[in-house]
Formats: sequence, structure tokens, C-alpha cells
Amino acid sequence: MDNNVKAVIEKRIERVGENLKRNNMEFYFAPTKDDVADIVKKLIPKGSTVTNGGTMTMKECGLPELLASPDYNYLDRSKMTPEEVAELYIKAFSADVFISSTNAVTEDGVLYNVDGNSNRIAAIAFGPKSVIIIAGYNKIVRDLDEAADRVKTIAAPANCLRLDCDTYCKEKGECMSISDDGRQYTDGCGSDARICCNYLISAKQRHKGRIKVILVGEELGY
Repeated sequence: MDNNVKAVIEKRIERVGENLKRNNMEFYFAPTKDDVADIVKKLIPKGSTVTNGGTMTMKECGLPELLASPDYNYLDRSKMTPEEVAELYIKAFSADVFISSTNAVTEDGVLYNVDGNSNRIAAIAFGPKSVIIIAGYNKIVRDLDEAADRVKTIAAPANCLRLDCDTYCKEKGECMSISDDGRQYTDGCGSDARICCNYLISAKQRHKGRIKVILVGEELGY
């Protein structure tokens, strides 16, 4: 990456970080994905029970290998049966640490997330003692309108392709509502496989420091 572009990106990340802190979330900056594991390691006490939502970013940062250490009780959903995963969704509420990415983070320090099963947004909102959010700079958007558009044009279509969901966005590469005038955030297809079912906006937090956001100076995830 060109150094001048890198400097501009890092300045934007720093501005977002200051606004996250104003919203009572902790902020950490990782210049590259290779720096994320060291930050996460400092945020998770040894002996902690840890689990995660569905997140491509976490894999890109090599966190499953870190969490497989005997230092942690890692509830790894990738090694569970569908029945065990369904039970894990409930157990996540009592975990010490929940790790996830976010669909978008606005310049004024607000997290925007959309889910199908909604275990991820449920755990972000309530339950686990500590929530660690990891996001590449590509997740930064100007405002909630841009956040909604990002889900409709990038996150949802890419995830529907990954999960092989029979939806309009999987076939067309964008939500069917993206070109509608005056659309609402919740507009979309009527497919039973739809993954845009519940919506979470995390703004000013009552429990200071419970949510910790690591912004990375690279493009990561969907």
C-alpha cells in the first residue's frame, strides 16, 4: 500500500476510534492482521471461556490457532455438530469473551450488524462479560445509511454465496431493495433462506469497556 494512502486510512481509523471511546467502547489499532492476535491475547485472561460468532475476519487474523491454546476454554463451533452449535448459541451468553466482527462501523463510532440466526447480534448486545469486535478499515462507513447499503451490496451477497443461501442477492450480487426509492433498512427478499432478519445498532454503551473494538489497517472480511 502506498504510504500516503496508508497515512490517510490510519487518520480515519483514529477519528473513528476516538468516537468509539466516546461511546464507551475501548479502541485498539492493529496496523496489519498479523498484529491482531497480540492485542487479543492481552484482552483475554488465561482460563477464560471464549466463543465467537460467524466471522471471516477472525480466521484471516489467525485467531483460531491462538484460542486453541490450553490457556483458554475455547468453544469452537467449527468442530461441533449442528445440534451442538445450537446449544452453543445459548452457552455464549455466559461466556467470558465473545469474539466477532461487525458489518459496519460508522465514523461517529456506532456498530451496525444484521443477522439471520441472530446469535451474533444477541451476544454482542447482552450476555458475555467481554465482547471483542475485529474489523478491517473497509468496514468503516460515513453513517448508518452507508452501513445499510454496505450490508445490501457486500456483506449479505458475499455471505449468501459462502453459505449457499437461495436468495436474490446470491444470484444478483446485491439486495433486491438496493435500487428502490425511499427504501427502509429492513427491505429485502422474501426467501426462507434470507439472512437479513434482525438488526442491531450499538451506540453509546451503558457498560463502559464491555465492547472492545480492534480496527485493522487492512481490508478484512465481508
